[in-house]
Amino acid sequence: MKILLFFMLIGSLRADLIEELDAYWGRVSAAVKEGDFEGYQATCHPDGVLISGEKETIVPLSDALKKWKVEFDDTKAGKMSASVDFRFSKRIAQGNLAHETGIFRYQATADGKTTIAYVYLDALLVKKDRWLITMEHQKGRATKAEWDALKT
Repeated sequence: MKILLFFMLIGSLRADLIEELDAYWGRVSAAVKEGDFEGYQATCHPDGVLISGEKETIVPLSDALKKWKVEFDDTKAGKMSASVDFRFSKRIAQGNLAHETGIFRYQATADGKTTIAYVYLDALLVKKDRWLITMEHQKGRATKAEWDALKT
């Protein structure tokens, strides 16, 4: 009986962590859609890193944010629209640590042209006073079929 209660407790703790992580990704999505650069930046650990599988580069996330700020500003000003959604194939969460594997879908529309990118993602997060991404590994392009296979 004690073992069953232990596993039920662990399962409910994990479910709580997944709910917190879902809320985190919701904040990321909302910041992109609203062009809220400060809100997006607040989801990133100051020492976070971005790894690009396509470019085979690794940079401080703060450097990537500087480059992305133009799109946030353009979105906020109504010059473009943007959105990002996430679907996960594997989620490991324990205590104040999480590792998420999946695909994100980024859509941007500017000057009447819409671009959609599906990208494989590994993310490592840590919870301080809130969840923060410490490592974002954009592993490479995914397909719409792979995205659809993950559902939500």
